[in-house]
Amino acid sequence: MQATPWNLGPLARAAAACLAMALIPSAGALAQETAPSAAPKAAPIKLQLNRLEPAGESCRTYLLVDNSQGTALKSLKVDLFAFDQEGVAQKRIAVELGPLPDKKTSVKIFDFTGISCPKIGRVLLNDVLACEGGEASRETCLERTETETKTSVPLDR
Repeated sequence: MQATPWNLGPLARAAAACLAMALIPSAGALAQETAPSAAPKAAPIKLQLNRLEPAGESCRTYLLVDNSQGTALKSLKVDLFAFDQEGVAQKRIAVELGPLPDKKTSVKIFDFTGISCPKIGRVLLNDVLACEGGEASRETCLERTETETKTSVPLDR
C-alpha cells in the first residue's frame, strides 16, 4: 500500500500539515507586501560645482542650486570644506544658498579665501547647517541634497 495523506499515521499527518502551512503565506505577510511604501521621497536639491576661477589669492566658486522640483526654502545654509590635491582639508566655509524659490534654479557665488583654485582637489558638502521653509528640516534637506560637478574638482557629500 502506497502512503498518502489519508493513510499516514498521526505523527506523519501532523508533519505534513505543518509543512503545508509553512508553504502558504499568511494573510499578514500578503498585506505587508501589498501595503503602500513609506511617504514618497522629497524632491532633490541639486548642488553643482559649476565653475572655479581665480580671484586674487582666493578661488571664486560658482555653485548651481537646482530646486526646480521642490518647494520654496527661506534658508539653506551649508558647511563646505575645500581639500588640497593631497586630500588635506584647507578651508572651511559656511554658505547661505537661500532663499530658494520653488521650482527655480539659481547660481550662488562665493570665495574660498586664502586658497588658489589650482590647489583645490576636492570640495565636500560636510553638512547642512540650516534649512527652513515648508516641511523642511536640517536632516531632511541633507537627505535630499545631491551633488555633481562640471569642473575637474569633485563635489562630494
